[in-house]
Amino acid sequence: MLNSLSIKNYALIEDLKVDFQNKLSIITGETGTGKSILLGGLSLVLGKRADASLVNNKDNKCIIEAEFNIENYELKSFFIEEDLDYESITTIRREILPSGKSRAFINDTPTNLSALNALSKQLIDIHSQHETLQLSDRNFQFQIIDSLAGNDENLKNYRIKLTSLRKLEKELDFMVNNQQKEQNELEFNKFLFDELIAVKLKENEQEELEEKLDKLSHVEEIKLNLSEVISIVQDNQIGIRSSLNLVKHKLEKIANYSEAYQMLSERVNSVFIELIDLVEEFESENEAIVYSPDELEKVNDRLQIIYNLQKKHTVKSTDELVTIQDSLEIKINRITEVSNEIDLKKIEIERLTRDLEKVSSELHSNRVQAIPIFINKLEEVLTKLEMKNTRLKINLTKSDQFLINGYDHLEFLISANKGASFESLKKVASGGEISRIMLSIKSILSKYTKLPAIIFDEIDTGVSGEVSNKIAHLMQEMSMNMQVISITHLPQIAAKGNQHYKVFKEDVKGRISSNIRRLGDNERIVELAEMLGGKDLSDSAIAHAKQLLN
Repeated sequence: MLNSLSIKNYALIEDLKVDFQNKLSIITGETGTGKSILLGGLSLVLGKRADASLVNNKDNKCIIEAEFNIENYELKSFFIEEDLDYESITTIRREILPSGKSRAFINDTPTNLSALNALSKQLIDIHSQHETLQLSDRNFQFQIIDSLAGNDENLKNYRIKLTSLRKLEKELDFMVNNQQKEQNELEFNKFLFDELIAVKLKENEQEELEEKLDKLSHVEEIKLNLSEVISIVQDNQIGIRSSLNLVKHKLEKIANYSEAYQMLSERVNSVFIELIDLVEEFESENEAIVYSPDELEKVNDRLQIIYNLQKKHTVKSTDELVTIQDSLEIKINRITEVSNEIDLKKIEIERLTRDLEKVSSELHSNRVQAIPIFINKLEEVLTKLEMKNTRLKINLTKSDQFLINGYDHLEFLISANKGASFESLKKVASGGEISRIMLSIKSILSKYTKLPAIIFDEIDTGVSGEVSNKIAHLMQEMSMNMQVISITHLPQIAAKGNQHYKVFKEDVKGRISSNIRRLGDNERIVELAEMLGGKDLSDSAIAHAKQLLN
């Protein structure tokens, strides 16, 4: 509910502060005293775009502040989503600078008009006689029927599932598109992969083959040099082995005379053993290497295959070819994995679709039952408001796709006169009739759901005294479940308020300023008497005012 409203430096308002109460509050005042200015200021704090021309004193900024009690509105999630501090008593503030720039704050945290508008719609509803947009709005029409149908939980469940379905469908589209692109490359990638697999590349194979090719290409030179080395080492006369053997024997004879000679003897012996081992390896290598034209051709061919693959893939080693092979395998396998994922996504979409069809069917069934109940209630209330010939028709048809409120299309049609055909509301209803229809609808809704606080701005214009009594009674009924504020010029309605406020003009230091105050009991009698008979108060007007209040 709206706890208080403060307006400074706005149009004719210098500095105004008013505290509001629950139930039914009445605001009255002569034409031109500033009731519309008061609403204009409230509209600004609720998110309407600012107009610098309405700043009263151009040397100062305009500040409008409204305090709301929101503990019963379940708005914590909204505050979390908008990164705002949640307070059960929430303050909204607009500041308009003389330059025309404006700032908005929620609980002293700067915010944008989009967030402010979103929050305001859940806190307060300003309704005037010319307000037709809401009644023509499909979402509002669904809200009416669903409130009576008890569809709140089903709708929450439906929208959660619908969000999940849309997300899955988007993911599926993305995966299918990607799969198509990858599928177009699959055959080529598979050809490249099979080609590499067939070659059976091994780690460091290129280096080993190139070394083997070098050996096979220089067999004669290698064998000649190895034979000469063996000869040099093994020659009985001047060979290294014979000379080293002689040195070994000489040192063994003197080894016992000194530790140093002993170490020299051991070192020479080690060299001799190593030499014997080397000779064996020389001989082994010499015997192992054999000139083989077939082997040479085989190595050459294998290397040529590797070189061709490297050129094809623009790399320089077998290791890089192996890496490419692994990458191609991943791409090929990914096609299979994506196909499996797509199948799983389709299964999940089918499951969600079945769930949504079930919930949509329940929503539809509940609405079918609620529509005649609502029509009966509305026509009953309209009859009390002297609109007994007004008839409402609601068409509920099924769509072939899931919509935000299920798979239903909803259409409100009205017949304003006896025997008249059903037409859309804005074609056949006057401003006063629409006001009474909206009042009737919201009076019914207030018994089924938690509505935001509502301000009725002179919706009683042009109605008779008897109808005004009925309107006042409806407002009283509504105020049992919500905060209702009515700006009115009818004493019959003004008398029904739990509290009564008067907007007036006053001269402040030579300047005319609008203000508002709550009336006491005696002041209410005077105000009602003036509304009944004008400024010249008569005894009968006073008596009538007291009678209305009683």
